[in-house]
Parts: sequence; C-alpha cells; structure tokens
Amino acid sequence: MSYSKSFSFEAGFVARMSELARQTKAIDLAGNYLSDELVNPGLKKMPEWSPDLYQRVVSPYGLIELRQAISKHLQLHYDRVYNPQTELSISNGPNQNLFAVLTAFLKEGDEVLLFEPAADNYLALILLTGASPVYVSLKENDYHIDWEEVTRLVTSNTRMIIINTPHNPSGMVLSELDMLRLQKVISGTGILVVSDESMANLVYDEKEHQSVAFYPKLAEQSILISSLAQQCRVPWPVAFCAAPEPLMKAIRGVFNVVDGGHFAPLQMLLAEGLEPAVSRKELIRYYQNKRDRFNESLLTNTRFEPLPSSGSVFQLISYAKISDERDFEFAERLLHDYGVATVPFGVFTHEKQKRCLLRLNFGRPDDLLDEAVTRLARL
Repeated sequence: MSYSKSFSFEAGFVARMSELARQTKAIDLAGNYLSDELVNPGLKKMPEWSPDLYQRVVSPYGLIELRQAISKHLQLHYDRVYNPQTELSISNGPNQNLFAVLTAFLKEGDEVLLFEPAADNYLALILLTGASPVYVSLKENDYHIDWEEVTRLVTSNTRMIIINTPHNPSGMVLSELDMLRLQKVISGTGILVVSDESMANLVYDEKEHQSVAFYPKLAEQSILISSLAQQCRVPWPVAFCAAPEPLMKAIRGVFNVVDGGHFAPLQMLLAEGLEPAVSRKELIRYYQNKRDRFNESLLTNTRFEPLPSSGSVFQLISYAKISDERDFEFAERLLHDYGVATVPFGVFTHEKQKRCLLRLNFGRPDDLLDEAVTRLARL
C-alpha cells in the first residue's frame, strides 16, 4: 500500500482550509467543529474541583465517571444499556474512534461499503487497513440510499458498512425504514455496521434521529460512534464508541496501543455536563433557526443556492449561477479573494466530477455568518 494512496490531497483538506483561514484572517466556514456562542455553562466549574483530580491517571478507555454518564444517557434516550466497564470507550475525537474500529476489524481483502459523498477521513482510514472500499452513491437530490443497490453490492468479502447520520456533508438524516433495511441486509451475516452519529442531537424539520442502538438485532452487529462536543456544547474533540462486549474487546486492543491520553478534569466536566441545562428540543430549535436564518440570507443577498439539509451544522450550496469553475479552484478563490473558507464537494468523493457545490458550516456566531454573507454577496 502506497503512502500517497492512503493520504491523498483530500485527506486533511478540511483542516488545512481551517488553518489557512486562521492565517489569512478569513471567516472559517470550512471546519468540522462548532465555535458558536451557545456554550455549556458547566465550563465555569473546573476551578472548583479537588486538586487530586488534576493528578489522576485515567484508563486508556476514558474516565469511568464519564463512561457511566454516557451509559445512563444512552439508556435514557435510546433505551439500550451499554456496560460502562466493558462496552464503552472514550477517545480524543471521532477520528480516533474510527481508526481504532477499522484497525480492529479490517484486513487486506475485506470490502467496506462506503456511501458517497462521505466524510473526508473515511476513505483514508479504510485504505490504511488494506481493505477495499466499495462505493455506493447516495441518490440526489435528497442523498437517499438505494437499498436494492446495496444488496447487490454485498459479497462474501463484505466485512463492514459505514453509515453516517446526520450526514456529512449533505445534512441527510436516515429514516426508520433505512435502519430496518440495513438490519435486513446484515441479518445472518458477519457484516459489521459502523454508525457515525457524531451530530445526533442536531436533527431538524421534525425528523427523528435514528440510532443503531434503537434496533436490538442491528445493535448486536454495530459500533456506535458519537461526539461529546456536540452533546455537551464544548469546543474540544472528545468522543465515545459503544459496542457489544466482544466487539469492544477488539477495539480496546487498539486503544491500548494508540491511547492519546485523557485529562481527568476535562472528562469529569463532560460527565457533569452530559445532560445540559439546554434541552435537546431547545438545542434543535436553536440550530434549526440558525440554519434557516443563514439560508434565507444567502438566498436574499447572494446568488448561491442552499440545498436541503435536515441535520448537522453542514450546508451544501450551489454556485452554478455564479461560475462554472471546478469546486477546488472556486473554493481557493473564495478564500484568497473574498476571505471566506469553504470546502469543495470533491473532498467527499473519490472520483472528481465537475460539481458546482461547496460545503459550509453554519455552526458559527451570527455576526460571522452575516459578514460571510456580505462577502459572498460580492460575487
């Protein structure tokens, strides 16, 4: 396996655009993180803790108090119990979780069904294991899954299916029917499902988040990955994965090798803030209003056209009425000439096609979004 194949130009592109935005003082609508004004009030509690907590050595799988809090949270919202001792692990962000999960279960010759467009890190992580991606195109304009096509693509070499809901970059949200169809596809097989639910709390338009944890048969063959940054409204890359004990045992075997360390006070803060004062309904209403306000401003003041998005803080926009430039070139021009960092659609697909689409992150303070629209209106 060649190094250049695993780490193509697109791998890490989003992080590089965010870094360029900081260096050039551009408005960063490219990054995967939240930097909004809606901050967890529990952040102010850190100085109140005992000094002993700052010297505490934490397990490679995360602080037990945080794992216990996550277990209660999942039982409350998903009606499924994950044992905090043996079925939950904490990591330094979803990417570390994905690396551990894929490394634990994939080998050369295995096939992984990968829905495209897909988060920019998925392909590189699959290639690192020596496994082969099998690409399944999400169907436009709503980026839904054709489950008949999925059934046809499953072979004796299929080891894993990766799903992502709410979806990055489209904001698509999987339905109950999608989950039932997925459950049927893997029934009676050894296929594992990796479910990236990093933005589970951000589902709009009266839709409901569908987790693999809701479906007992599906959950037995699934690894759930989610971000605590969104759930606790903090800017730090902290995440967890949940899986039945036999699967978690293999995943922890990787964590034992690549453990990046855990800071006990931070994880105690998250344990105390997992059920924040702002309810899930209020959180959804807040970000749905932010999405609607941002999209209305784009439609009113610019020639960009937002595509439908029912979840996450990501928004695809079309610039077809402005330019026929390739998306990478157009994104570079926006950054350097107009001071707005975005992500070209091509980052999320393995084949580069001429698509006049960019991904924006509207999880930013309103004044920054307003200034971004003012700059985009100049095109």
